[in-house]
Amino acid sequence: MSPFSIYLRELRMHHSMRQADLAVQMGYEQSYLSALEVGTKGPPTIEFVAKLIQVFDLDAGEQAALQAAVRESQRKYVVPNTASVELFKMMHELWEVFETLQPVQIKLMRDVIALGGQLAPPSHPVCGRGHRKHKEGAQM
Repeated sequence: MSPFSIYLRELRMHHSMRQADLAVQMGYEQSYLSALEVGTKGPPTIEFVAKLIQVFDLDAGEQAALQAAVRESQRKYVVPNTASVELFKMMHELWEVFETLQPVQIKLMRDVIALGGQLAPPSHPVCGRGHRKHKEGAQM
């Protein structure tokens, strides 16, 4: 299930509304709402989100949470053509294994991403202890 499917179901349940009733109020088929809630369809269109906001009269905070759930539920991503070779390789490797990732692996990757700027390279070179070459090995 996607973040949007979970949010949609929780929103509907919070307002004590059946799928059939919501479908009628929004002008959609109940089967479409069901597919959205179980995650087989989605993410929703802009029009669907706008109708959802209207039907439930969502406040600014609820609208922000809804929009975040929609963004987090995207199924297709495009690697920009300006990405590094290493990023392309990493994305390919992730694509190859994403269906078999364990929760702990996902958490570790999310933790690394959350570090953000904390992993920035130092602004000055790191000086380590130098090693002196022997006279025989030195080039002149």
